[in-house]
Amino acid sequence: MTRAPTHRFAVIGAGSWGTALALLLANNGHHVRLWGRERAHMQNLHAQRANTRYLPGIAFPDNLHATLELADALRDIEGVLIAVPSEGFRECLSQLRRHLDAATGVMWATKGLEGGSRKLLHQMVQEELPSHAYAVISGPTFAKEVALRLPTAVTVASPQSEFGAQVAQWLHNPTFRAYTSNDVAGVEVGGAVKNIMAIAAGIADGLGFGANTRAALITRGLAEIQRLGVALGGQPKTFMGLAGLGDLVLTCTDNQSRNRRLGLALAAGRPVDQAILDLGQVAEGYPTAREVYALAQDVGIEMPIVEQVYQVLFHQRPPKEAVDTLLGRAARAEHG
Repeated sequence: MTRAPTHRFAVIGAGSWGTALALLLANNGHHVRLWGRERAHMQNLHAQRANTRYLPGIAFPDNLHATLELADALRDIEGVLIAVPSEGFRECLSQLRRHLDAATGVMWATKGLEGGSRKLLHQMVQEELPSHAYAVISGPTFAKEVALRLPTAVTVASPQSEFGAQVAQWLHNPTFRAYTSNDVAGVEVGGAVKNIMAIAAGIADGLGFGANTRAALITRGLAEIQRLGVALGGQPKTFMGLAGLGDLVLTCTDNQSRNRRLGLALAAGRPVDQAILDLGQVAEGYPTAREVYALAQDVGIEMPIVEQVYQVLFHQRPPKEAVDTLLGRAARAEHG
């Protein structure tokens, strides 16, 4: 079989997800440089040829290199893939702007909104890197399973159809299937809001409410995601796909999800700050809950699950009281 021509990429963000994506690209035969802002961590990746903190036991292939300097990581590349927490997304874009050629494609696997402005991530890309083709990568994915090459499927959304198809081709292999979409806003809303729903599911499960309650939360959570997504320009069908329902089910039902584990810790009585600290990594649902709660009010969308998670996280509402409030809401038409 003839091997496809290789390409050169930088992956920005050396946590579990950034490393898993760097491994995916490298295993597809591409040349990849991985960069993160924590110098000691990067030195360890460089020396150990593995991310022993987040993905122990998975060695880097020869064509994946941990790089200590951002300028080196971005030199002579065809695409940059960002996998940093949403709170650092704009700062990352600003740093990239000083180094990128206008022809370099920009991809991201970050999920969330900008704090304060409540902008979707692609809006920040348009502001900071207006001349670049871009795409968001989202779907039901856990980093470890991608790194272990277990079967996975994602959505690649881009307003530039040719670039979206190119990104999907770069990622695609026999165990990683990439589907394309032009619904950037819908894919981003699905990826951001599902993390809030996972906190709710963790709280409900931690309180012992059972499988019926979890199924109800997922179903009604999907309705909330779709209402907000459509209001922000998303396509209804997007929320029934990988970046909507698929990601929501995964994150709400498996303890690999940091957001679900945060909900479980809150149900067990852990204070919010301590529960977040104990995770050891960012739980995107925490900052996203604040922004989505405010955004829903801005656009006049009813999101009762988001509201209760927001009250638990930022106003010390007891988790049991929050779930009781949801379960005690007045009867209404399901699709009203």
